[in-house]
Amino acid sequence: MGNQDIYVGLDIGTTSIKVIAAEITAGQLSVIGVGSQRADGMSRGVIVDIDKTAATIRAAAQQAADKTGITIHNVVVGVPASLLQIEQVSGMIAVGDTSKEITADDVRNVASTALTRNLPPERTVLSLTPDEFVVDGFDGINDPRGMIGVRLEMHGLLFTVPKTVLHNLRRAVEKAGLAVEMFIAAPQALGEYILSDGEKDFGTVVIDLGGGQSTAAVIHDRKLKFTTTDLEGGEYVTKDISVVLNTSFPDAERLKREYGTADTMSASEEQTFPVTVVGKSTPVTISEKYLAEIIEARLAQIFTRLNDALDSAHALDLPGGIVITGGDAAMPGVSALADDIFGRQVKLYVPSEVGLRHPAFTQALALVHTAANLSDINRIVASALKSGPVAAPEKPKAAPVAAAEETRQVPDDDNDDNEPAKKKEPFFKRFFGTFFD
Repeated sequence: MGNQDIYVGLDIGTTSIKVIAAEITAGQLSVIGVGSQRADGMSRGVIVDIDKTAATIRAAAQQAADKTGITIHNVVVGVPASLLQIEQVSGMIAVGDTSKEITADDVRNVASTALTRNLPPERTVLSLTPDEFVVDGFDGINDPRGMIGVRLEMHGLLFTVPKTVLHNLRRAVEKAGLAVEMFIAAPQALGEYILSDGEKDFGTVVIDLGGGQSTAAVIHDRKLKFTTTDLEGGEYVTKDISVVLNTSFPDAERLKREYGTADTMSASEEQTFPVTVVGKSTPVTISEKYLAEIIEARLAQIFTRLNDALDSAHALDLPGGIVITGGDAAMPGVSALADDIFGRQVKLYVPSEVGLRHPAFTQALALVHTAANLSDINRIVASALKSGPVAAPEKPKAAPVAAAEETRQVPDDDNDDNEPAKKKEPFFKRFFGTFFD
C-alpha cells in the first residue's frame, strides 16, 4: 500500500467510524494506531451526507495517525452487505503455443474476460474472487503462473453493489483527504478474520450485530456464498429504551451499556437504577428486568428475521454453526437469546488484540487482516477491475469454449421445486447444490 508495510482499515458504520492502522513485523500483523469517532451522515449503513461522513472519517484517521506518528494516505474500505449480489462467473483466453508459460498478464486478462457482462445500469462491480483456474482442461488450479498451456480459464465469484453506494463511499474518503486502496465486502473480510480453517471450509454463519443494521453471511470453502441483511441493529434497541422510558437518546445508550442485558430470565426485579425522564424534575426508578424486556423484544425481532432468511436458504445446519460479533453482541445475554431463536449454539467472537478486546472493533480489524494477507493471485485478479473488462478473445479451433459463461446469481432459496429429481436428496447435498455448484 501507499503506507509501505502499514495497512489501514476503514470501517464506516452507522453509529461509529473506526480506523485501524497495523504494520507487518516478522510476518506478524501488529496494531499501531486506532481512531474511533461517532458517525455522522450515516443511516442504516448508507451515507446520506457525504460532507459530514468525510469530516468524521478525517477525524478518525487523524486520531489513528497521531498515535502512530505517520501520515495515512491509503485505506482499505469495507462495503456493507446490504444490496450486495453474488454471481458465479467464468472467463477464458487463448494463451498461445504450448511452449509459452502463463504469466501474471494472462491471469489479469482471463479475469477481465470474466468481467465482460451486461450489468444493470444502476450496479457496478465491487470485487472478483477467483475460485479455480483451468489449464487445458486440468481444473482445481490455485495459481496457474509458470504453467504451460494453450487455453486458460478462470471460475470465480463476482460481487456487485449499487453504483450510488460505491460512489458515495469513494467521495467521502476522498473528501477526507485519503485514497481508496481497495474495496472489500465487509462480511467476506469478517469471515476470513474470525473463523478457523475448519469453519471456513465446512461452512459457518457469521452474524454481525451492528448499530444500524445486522448482517448474516454464509462462509463456505473459504468464500462468501450468501448474505442477508436486517435493517435494524443496536441503535434501534437504544431508540426503544428512549421511547419506552421517555428519556433522551444519550441517556438510553448509557442505560443499555451500563445496565442492559438481553436475558430477561436472569435479570433481577430487585436490581434498580434511576432514569432521567424528559419533563420530570426527579429521576424515575426502574428495574433491571424491565430494561431487559425492552432490549430482548427488539433483539428477538432482529434474530427471528435473520433466522427466517437463513432457514429459507437451508444455511442453519452447516457444521461450523453460528458465530456472532459486532458492537451490541457484547451485551450480556445476547448469545443466549440467539441460541434460543436459532435453535443451535451461538459462539461470541471477541478480538484478542490488546486494547481492542471488544466486538465493536472486529470489522475494522478484519479489513486490515484481509488486506495484509491477500495472496498474489488475488491481487492480480483484483487489478483487472482497474483496467476494466476486455473484449472476449476468439475461440481456439481445437477447443471451442465460450469466452465467458453466462452468470447466475447465487440463489436465496431452495430450487427443489424446479428439480423434482432432487427433492429427496439429503439436506447438505441440497444446500451445497443450491449455493456451491
